[in-house]
Amino acid sequence: MRTVVFSILFLLLIQINIQGQSKEVIQVETNDLTMIFTASQNEKVIFQYWGNKLDGVSSFLDRKVKGQPDTNDDFISQLYPAYGGRYYLNPALKLTHDDGVLTSELVYAGSRTKTLDSNKKETVVSLKDKLYPVYVDIRFVAYQKENIITQSATIYHNEKNTVKVENFASSYIPLHAESYYLTHFNGTWAAEMQMEEEALTHGIKVVESKKGVRTTQSENPSFILSLNGPSKEDSGEVYAGSLAWSGNYKLSFELDETGKLGITSGMNPFASTFYLKPEQKLEAPEMVLTYSANGIGQISRNYHDWARKYAMAHGDQLHPIILNSWEGAYFTFDEKTITDMMDNAAKFGVEMFVLDDGWFGNKYPRNGDNAGLGDWQTNKKKLPRGIPYLADYAVNKGLKFGIWIEPEMVNPDSELAKKHPEWIVKSGKRDILPMRNQWLLDLSNPAVQDFVFKTFDDVVSMSPNISYIKWDANRHVDNVGSDYLPASEQTHFWYEYVKGLYNVYEKIRAKYPDIQIQLCSSGGGRVEFGALKYHDEFWASDNTNALDRIFIQYGTNLFFPAIATGSHVSTSPNHQTGMMAPLKFRFDVAMSGRLGMELQPKDIQGDEYEFAANAIKDYKQIRPIVQLGDLYRLISPYDKNDWASHMYVSKDKKQSVLFAYSLKYHGRTTYFETKLKGLDPTKNYKITELNVKPGQSSFYGNGQTFSGDYLMKAGINLNIGNPFDSAVLLISQE
Repeated sequence: MRTVVFSILFLLLIQINIQGQSKEVIQVETNDLTMIFTASQNEKVIFQYWGNKLDGVSSFLDRKVKGQPDTNDDFISQLYPAYGGRYYLNPALKLTHDDGVLTSELVYAGSRTKTLDSNKKETVVSLKDKLYPVYVDIRFVAYQKENIITQSATIYHNEKNTVKVENFASSYIPLHAESYYLTHFNGTWAAEMQMEEEALTHGIKVVESKKGVRTTQSENPSFILSLNGPSKEDSGEVYAGSLAWSGNYKLSFELDETGKLGITSGMNPFASTFYLKPEQKLEAPEMVLTYSANGIGQISRNYHDWARKYAMAHGDQLHPIILNSWEGAYFTFDEKTITDMMDNAAKFGVEMFVLDDGWFGNKYPRNGDNAGLGDWQTNKKKLPRGIPYLADYAVNKGLKFGIWIEPEMVNPDSELAKKHPEWIVKSGKRDILPMRNQWLLDLSNPAVQDFVFKTFDDVVSMSPNISYIKWDANRHVDNVGSDYLPASEQTHFWYEYVKGLYNVYEKIRAKYPDIQIQLCSSGGGRVEFGALKYHDEFWASDNTNALDRIFIQYGTNLFFPAIATGSHVSTSPNHQTGMMAPLKFRFDVAMSGRLGMELQPKDIQGDEYEFAANAIKDYKQIRPIVQLGDLYRLISPYDKNDWASHMYVSKDKKQSVLFAYSLKYHGRTTYFETKLKGLDPTKNYKITELNVKPGQSSFYGNGQTFSGDYLMKAGINLNIGNPFDSAVLLISQE
């Protein structure tokens, strides 16, 4: 009898050990960060941890969480929760199966990890439904040096007929803390990327867009989430995400009764049910994620390093100083207007001239925004010798040449609209609603994709001296509908339009890998990583007013680097706001991004001409630091003291440039003071003030040398107390 009992106990121990061994720890790691999941075959994959690397990973195998009332289940979080079982929260996945069943239950089917290159590792966690042949792969790519992790999802099935995919997120992130503070972004045309931070309360906070095109103009699919207190620049736990998608999106932050916050991010499910055929694959876009235990400053530096290398074209090359013709000429110009602007641009030291809207259309000439869009032939009356003459003229002046297009759009008054009405986005027989006097072309249609590619190809082919394209998109989607998609798949439009756009981008980049392309969409309508990876830069806002740009670029540069941020000096009074500001202030603001000019250069006269030419020369000196260096924010414009300051530091810490601005009158008894960041405390640095008018230096120590330790601990003070006072300091290691 004793032998039998021991035999039974021995078999039980073996079974328990086998079961224990079958439970896996899955890690997604960068140099400093790790995500940890645990999984057993045919069981749910559990999201255990995301943060700095840690020891004792095996302890997660036995981790328990308090149980739910009246059940045997605990509150532990899933990697990718589907609607079904006891999951009541906002799910990452919601399906209706072929037989009408509304629920799904995803369990572990395996995982694999492979090294993509010396800096990237891919991990795929495969899930399957317990009862149905439905499969979901969750893909992570870990960028080691940049401490960025991207997450996306792919779904496919082998049911007999279509499966209705009603909600399909890119990522789900569960957090548990005492409190949560969400930073998100709102705005409108000329006031994009305005930053807001709020404490999350129980329930669901949603940030979303349903506009289809220009989806970041009002909101942005990027967020910062601070734990246990408002976010700080250099301390505190902070999580961040940015969806790489140019269409409708939805970020959902649900604080439940357990105190857990679930963050679900991805394509917006609104009017977007996808009828997935057997063996067809549907791919969700990448969610770009990072974490910092040391505040939002490191979050930004992670994103900037990653973006320059992986999320934009030519992010390792210095970008040129541009004169764009728009605010200097608008639609009213002829050949001499443009060549005169080029002459003056070359004298200033500008490196590229970009001809904006108004150069095309003959039967329907583009003399305003009401005609010609879609007819991409040179306007012979305005430019009798054509674009090749202008491109050659620019190059002979020592300038590069660029040109504006808006290939996704069409005016009703155009040859294209008359010839191809079936290419227009419209909802059956309902009115096609114009916006900026234009309609939207249906990029879900391969014929339209071919037309948009041909437009780009034809324009670039006009001259071998065209080296830059400004790609605009000036409306969103109204009364959605497609003559190309079948009636049963009209809800696919939102997805297929973006995929069609990306198909065009892919073809363009395959043929023209070296050309520079600006991502413009009424200003900041496409400031996101999905489109940016095909472009060299974006136009952050049509608002060029320097004071407003301080706020717009502050929010923008939380995620997106200065090298990608077109920032132009415009005239005073400003054309958008009517505000007047000194030329120095306008230059000092614009020089903190990719510097350009948006004005008629002949209007800069006398002393201001000399100042502008010297400022451009100074920018060329600091450009490598601004465009390729690390950003350190010192004073936020959102603080109540109405100063703003930040600095860029070269990777080797040998050079830095500091920008400081006074946003209002501060009175005679207050003064600007800040401590510097990012320098080498063991080195000495000489400080030289740039953009200085004679006798108007803002820094008492101009030309002097200070230790890095002194500058970071004692700091400096500046005499910039009046409205629109500003200072730019070059800090160079001795």
